Order: sequence, then C-alpha cells, then structure tokens
Amino acid sequence: MTAIAGELFTLMLMAFALGMDAFSVGLGMGMFRLTKRHIFKIGVTIGLFHVWMPLLGMVAGRFLSEQFGAIAGYIGGLLLIVLGVQMIWASFKEDETSVITPVGKGLFIFALSVSLDSFSVGLTLGIYGARTLLVLICFGAAAMVLTWAGLLVGKRVQGWLGTYSEALGGSILLAFGLKLLLPL
Repeated sequence: MTAIAGELFTLMLMAFALGMDAFSVGLGMGMFRLTKRHIFKIGVTIGLFHVWMPLLGMVAGRFLSEQFGAIAGYIGGLLLIVLGVQMIWASFKEDETSVITPVGKGLFIFALSVSLDSFSVGLTLGIYGARTLLVLICFGAAAMVLTWAGLLVGKRVQGWLGTYSEALGGSILLAFGLKLLLPL
C-alpha cells in the first residue's frame, strides 16, 4: 500500500467517524417536517462546515490543539442539548413554532454543533502534516452523505411515529449532547 493510499484509507475512516455525528444528529433533525429540498440544503451545509472547520483547525496549528480539543466537545454537547430540549419542549406545545429548526439560524447552529469535532481533528491533522485537500474532500463528502442518510431515515421514522417523532428526535439530540459532555 502506498503512502497516499494509506493516508486516504485513514482519512476516510476518520471522515466516516466524524460523519457519524452528522448522521446521528440528522436522524433526530430528520423528524422535523422537512422537504427533500431542505434535506439537500442541510446536507450540503453540513458538508461545507465539515470542510471549513477542519481547515480552520489545520491552519490554527499545534499550540491550540490541547485547548480546543476538550472545549470543542463541550460546546458541541451543549448545543446539542439545547437543540434536544427545544425539540422536546416544542413537541408538547400546541403551536408549530420552534426556537431552533434546521433552517436559517437553526441550520447554522445545527451545522456548527456537528462540525466542532472536525475542528479538533483538523488541529491534530495539521500537526502531522496531512494533505489538506484530501482531508477536506474526505470530511466534506462523508459528512454530506451521512447527513442526508440520517435526515432521510429520520423523515421516514417521523411518519411512523406521528406527533411523538419530534420528542424522540429531541431525545436523540439530548442523549448525544450528554454523551459528548459526559464521556464514559
């Protein structure tokens, strides 16, 4: 196996692992009533965040890696908890208005929350001199595809669960946020 092939394989595994965050959160967010157009837009947005966050991390360099490694996980966890609690709360209300939804500012918060860990990984990859373009393509593509998969599965489950789907989606996000804050 050549050096480039080995690096590509390693980066694809890392991209898949980071993209699973997007899949898990997408599963919860997919339980909102989303059109296929919104799902496409959300996937592309998450993919773009998974490009520029590791790029920022790689540029930031070695001296920030220790500080942001732990902080990024906590910020991501807190954002997911806020999203989860908001979704659970909204499921018990009569009206359909939500403080945070995966559109507009809510999409930005959603994208940021699932891509913060890629910033930390970018810091590490920057230290080791990984090929920047290869990292960005792998991370962006994996996050986009896994987000689409999560949103589509979540949308399908939403139809099965009816009015309880938003509470279940919020519970998934809340649990995922707690997992980030309280690693076992």
